[in-house]
Amino acid sequence: MPWPVVAALERVRYAETDRMGVAYHSNFLIWFEIGRTTYMREVGYAYRELEAAGYFMPVLTFHGELRESLRYDDQIEIRTRVTRVRSRQVDFAYEILRDGRVVALGSTTHICLDRDKRPVALPSALRTLLEPSSAAVDR
Repeated sequence: MPWPVVAALERVRYAETDRMGVAYHSNFLIWFEIGRTTYMREVGYAYRELEAAGYFMPVLTFHGELRESLRYDDQIEIRTRVTRVRSRQVDFAYEILRDGRVVALGSTTHICLDRDKRPVALPSALRTLLEPSSAAVDR
């Protein structure tokens, strides 16, 4: 069974654009984070809960491909899904759409750390929620 896709809607804010009125490239990483935290909340394990339990999931790697420019006040849809779960790592994939067209693609890999910043296994409750067999239908 495939992983669900969770969507979040945002608008490009004026502060996110450069002097030419185009969304600055670093904002795509912020939009990926919005997608990822929305995903976690939707599957039932908010990132806040993860940190309260003493776990952290920093980014190990990221990739982005910008296909079209975004401008101030464009409405975007951030689609996020998990692509792989390992004992200590999770991979996410992202699509950013405007008017149904993909304008950017991306991915991030995260590692689970404890309070002492040592790699540890994902909490079993989170891992269960992230496994495709536990995943809900596409949203």
